[in-house]
Amino acid sequence: MVSDPDSAPGRSDPEEDFVGEASEGLQVELFHPDTERTPGDTNVERWGFDVHPTVFPIACAVIALFIGLTLVFESSSARVFGAGQTLISAGAGWFYILAANVFILVILYFALGKYGDIRIGGIEAETEFTRFSWMAMLFSAGMGIGLMFFSVAEPISHFGTVPPFFAGVESGTAAAGAAGMAMTFFHWGIHPWAIYALVGLGLAFFSFNRGLPLTFRSIFWPLLGERIYGWPGHVIDVVSVMATLFGLSTSLGIGVQQVNAGLTVLSGQYLPVTLPQATWVQVALVAGITAIATLSVATGLDGGVRRLSELNLYLMFAFLGLLLVVGPTLYLLRGFVSNIGTYVGVLPELAFWTQTAGGATWQSSWTIFYWGWWISWSPFVGMFIARISKGRTVREFVLAVLFLPALFSFFWMSVFGGSALFVELETSGTLVAAVNENVATALFELFSFYPLTALLSVLGVFLVITFFVTSSDSGSLVVDHLTSGGKHDVPVTQRVFWAVTEGAVAAVLLIGGGLGALQTAAITAGLPFTFILLLMCYTVYLGLDSELRIMESAEFAEWVQRLETREDVPPVGNDDAPSGGADADDPTSVDD
Repeated sequence: MVSDPDSAPGRSDPEEDFVGEASEGLQVELFHPDTERTPGDTNVERWGFDVHPTVFPIACAVIALFIGLTLVFESSSARVFGAGQTLISAGAGWFYILAANVFILVILYFALGKYGDIRIGGIEAETEFTRFSWMAMLFSAGMGIGLMFFSVAEPISHFGTVPPFFAGVESGTAAAGAAGMAMTFFHWGIHPWAIYALVGLGLAFFSFNRGLPLTFRSIFWPLLGERIYGWPGHVIDVVSVMATLFGLSTSLGIGVQQVNAGLTVLSGQYLPVTLPQATWVQVALVAGITAIATLSVATGLDGGVRRLSELNLYLMFAFLGLLLVVGPTLYLLRGFVSNIGTYVGVLPELAFWTQTAGGATWQSSWTIFYWGWWISWSPFVGMFIARISKGRTVREFVLAVLFLPALFSFFWMSVFGGSALFVELETSGTLVAAVNENVATALFELFSFYPLTALLSVLGVFLVITFFVTSSDSGSLVVDHLTSGGKHDVPVTQRVFWAVTEGAVAAVLLIGGGLGALQTAAITAGLPFTFILLLMCYTVYLGLDSELRIMESAEFAEWVQRLETREDVPPVGNDDAPSGGADADDPTSVDD
């Protein structure tokens, strides 16, 4: 194949260049890279596993080494994790800040520019899921546990201790409340979703439009070619597995801390014995909820994950609506609008702010942790979004992933965080001391100030558990793709193995240092993967640019016209469909 069909003399039959599933319309894998390799063609199949012979054992060895060292040196683990977080944040915090902004600019360029009409899977590729199911899975996999954990804790923390960015704002005032919400919006807004959108777009494009394995190595085909199947590709996938596993385990550990807090509150009110908030309880909860997750993940994407994700979305709306009704409704709605205005106003400066004066202790625990967490989560969320997004245009994909979940997060934070600030500013109650003592209890402490306390607490605990299950399910499917050479269907035994492993790592992090260990794991896993994401910006650009040149070529137009005149081929393109398709070009031969 050549890099420009218009400059290829002697090409008399465009169908020989644009090979695809013509009998099914322009669908998936129209144009293949020049390789004989197929996903999982070197896999080892044994004992109910179907795994890549290099990525799987290396990933397992690194995970086993981490678990072993943490358990053996449990007494010093917390100190080591704390020192690691400080070291990385002080040395690489500026790098995280800069990279996160680069991702936003790049993904908006792809969506709003000339590449926006390219369709993932081909010009007539059909979507696999309805928009509702698509958004439900996106919400559930993206930020569920974090929204539950930080929606009250973060605004109240910033209310009690104003972030250094807002110099001159006095803590405990209405201005401190506005600053706290703006900072919370910053951490949960377009920055994390830009990271997810970039990863998801790259994986979806190179898998569905190129027929390459659904693994991170495939995104680097324009630079590496066949070498993605060698050691460069193995390293990329192993780093992706580590980032996914530790980012996901961070969320699972945070979630189980909140479940423990909720059960402690409920048992203290309605049972003769109060369940303590202790590491052994949290480890037991991890084991129990992981067992539930294994049952769900065994049923696969459509049977278990999709249905649980939709249930999650219904529960989220019910939970959100209930607090909105029993809480100060007008105060919360006005706050939502005001919070967005404050966020938009400070965003240009806040996005590039680094805590250069007075050390970086505050930013280390908040912004740098978040950016590392989102980046370490990006293989998991990005691959999951890619897996469910065939048939979407680049513009539809990016704008939906970038803005809709962010707006939902803003409204969620405004309702829960606003309800907490109402207690602080408009009543005699306070939540600051409780949050400072144990952030996991913040949500349940809030409910004590409003009607239907028991119902809200029960719903909160149940929702965190379902988020735990769906996150574990989705993460297991993603790690399966990475460790099986990009295969879409893997044995049930393998999915169960990774669900159990995720729970085990979360439990070990809790034993090794609690929330501090979880934060360190996220930041540490995210740092090496940031370099991969920056390089990914360039390789995705190469792929999309090559695709667009083919779409605009005379040869492609002639091929489409010939398909339209054949009786055995359905028409391609219509008034509602984008005019382009997939790229006949070998992605390695881009002559820009």
